[in-house]
Amino acid sequence: MAAITAYVDGFNLYFGMHNKYGRRYQWLDVVELVRRTRRDDQVSVVRYFSAIVKNEPAAAQNQQDYLAALAAHNGQLVDVRLGRFKDRTIKPCRRCSKPYQCGCPRDYKSYEEKETDVALGAMMVADAAQGIGDATMLISADTDLVPALAAVRLVAPTRPIYLALPPGNSGFSGRWTAIGDVRPFFINESALRNAQLPPTVTDAANRVFHRPAKWA
Repeated sequence: MAAITAYVDGFNLYFGMHNKYGRRYQWLDVVELVRRTRRDDQVSVVRYFSAIVKNEPAAAQNQQDYLAALAAHNGQLVDVRLGRFKDRTIKPCRRCSKPYQCGCPRDYKSYEEKETDVALGAMMVADAAQGIGDATMLISADTDLVPALAAVRLVAPTRPIYLALPPGNSGFSGRWTAIGDVRPFFINESALRNAQLPPTVTDAANRVFHRPAKWA
């Protein structure tokens, strides 16, 4: 039996689930998900990396309630680490040089997620170097994280590495194979269905968090 230290790329997992199943499984207990995908092992810690959405108050509140419920239900087994969103004005068209504008006219703006991938990769390497847990599990299909897993292999050559690919991924990128002995698998619907938080979660301060109606 190995102690698994898992790292969740929150937005990569979210978009994979949302694109395939809608909001059905968003009230997800990521600790239980690791347990169900590695039944013969135990969970050392699950580090969850994400950022709170901007300019969408209802969605941001649902996200904050979910993260609070996740922490309340799992205690020290879950470690939530938040990055940030940075405002970004969409640049003019490269071909015609005209700006993207709505009818006001106003420049279109978008938001760029910052710090989460770097934080996730750095923590994977740091934990491997310090021997936190016996094995590394990455829940993501983002190949930008290939160098971080390669660094894990460099500092801990014999450490098992598992790659859990979120829904919507049907193949295994060859970029991962260059790392050597990465063990990939696909997260199936059954694992998601059976790894949901209770509909209502209460924390130590008696705050109550409910699964959003939209996520039913």
